Amino acid sequence: MTHPRTQTDVATRKGLTAFLAAPPPAARLDAATVARRYPRLRLQVFIGIFIGYAAYYLIRNNVPLVATILRDENGFSTVGLGVITNGVLLAYGVSKFLSAIVSDRSSARWFLPIGLVLSAIANLFIAFVPAVGASVAIFAVVMIFNGFFQGMGWPPSGRTLVHWFSTSERGSKTAIWNVAHNVGGAGAGGLAGLGLAWFGGWQSVFWFPAIVCLVIAVVAFVLLRDTPESEGLPPIEEYRNDPAPVETDAADDGASTWTTLRRYVLTNGTMVKLALANVFVYTLRYGVLVWAPVYLAEVRGASLGEGIAGFSLFELAGIPGTLLCGYISDKVFRGRRSPTGILFMAAVGVALAVYWLSPVEGPLGVSLAMLVLIGGLIYGPVMLIGLQALDLSPRSVAGTAAGFTGLFGYVLGATLASTGVGLSVHAFGWDVTFALILGCVVVAIVLLFFVGKDERALAARKLEREQQRSAGR
Repeated sequence: MTHPRTQTDVATRKGLTAFLAAPPPAARLDAATVARRYPRLRLQVFIGIFIGYAAYYLIRNNVPLVATILRDENGFSTVGLGVITNGVLLAYGVSKFLSAIVSDRSSARWFLPIGLVLSAIANLFIAFVPAVGASVAIFAVVMIFNGFFQGMGWPPSGRTLVHWFSTSERGSKTAIWNVAHNVGGAGAGGLAGLGLAWFGGWQSVFWFPAIVCLVIAVVAFVLLRDTPESEGLPPIEEYRNDPAPVETDAADDGASTWTTLRRYVLTNGTMVKLALANVFVYTLRYGVLVWAPVYLAEVRGASLGEGIAGFSLFELAGIPGTLLCGYISDKVFRGRRSPTGILFMAAVGVALAVYWLSPVEGPLGVSLAMLVLIGGLIYGPVMLIGLQALDLSPRSVAGTAAGFTGLFGYVLGATLASTGVGLSVHAFGWDVTFALILGCVVVAIVLLFFVGKDERALAARKLEREQQRSAGR
């Protein structure tokens, strides 16, 4: 008799295109082959998701890089450019959640490259269809499609991290992988500059990186594998003797996708708290980043170049900050993410207060230093919330759980940061606005504190399961 779970898996594979569905487990390899192949494949798939996800950022939203040209030569208004940018952001947030639902049951080896290819095609469409460059509305529609395809990059990467790296090492590995978005963001500017220098025309900022991404999609496909089990290897928890904090039980056998999603994500208190915390973390992240050039110029007397430099330094500082945060969560707090997130958010609050309250007549270097410190600290919690969603949910819905928190962060948090902060500054001034942003820090810390309590409870249940298994041997 076929196991109910097997029947569900077969139905899933029939429901998806055959090449896209997650492959079934292969026959287990012998111990010597496992010992030889497992480390090599772990490195290989990690490189695959790193370069694959970095490539997504090469073509995510290159509109700001040519905004001046589109405004002066194509007649796009500032409002129109803002609509395009916000449309991409909202489409990405929605897609990150919806794509994750599909990705959790699909082959990461196919899902990530396909999304990258579709995004590249959208960018080629922008470059080579004249009607796009002549109309804000058409441009916005194509970019919204691009934003939706962009949402197909994170979920298969998260799925790969969950299946190939266990809980006790996942903080450091996810932090290193997360640097891919900084690498890709920097690469986007570099390729745009090369495109303009070699070929000229604003279209080259879209088609040249798109061609590069088509090549990278092929490389990523060659490197990626779906799960260890599909390669005849044991699950990562068995290989590293590191059980997952959350495991499915008999109630999940044969359960529908909706039932599993509702149980572990939509009505799961821990996931809801993480999603709400992400709203306030993203409000802080984009509220400081997006408005840094304006604030530095209006209040601190910085030049346009100094304001843009502050923007860039904020982003670059996220690289060492993210790596440090992942390392601390693994080595100091032994896989518990909430204490690390609270520590970093508290430090963000202090740096933000100095950034706001330091004397206006003081040296600009103090403001820039605090901006760099905020950037170095805030990207850690941004990374950790997605990681906690992976850690605190079963592997079968881990990507969906992370996509759920991302949906809240991008759709609500980024909107509050871009529109809400602007309205607050206009109506109440910078002082009230900074007080509200500091309030976001406090609320995020409170929510992470309660998530930490859930984290400890899950750790206790994990220990109890391990003791029961040991007693039964």
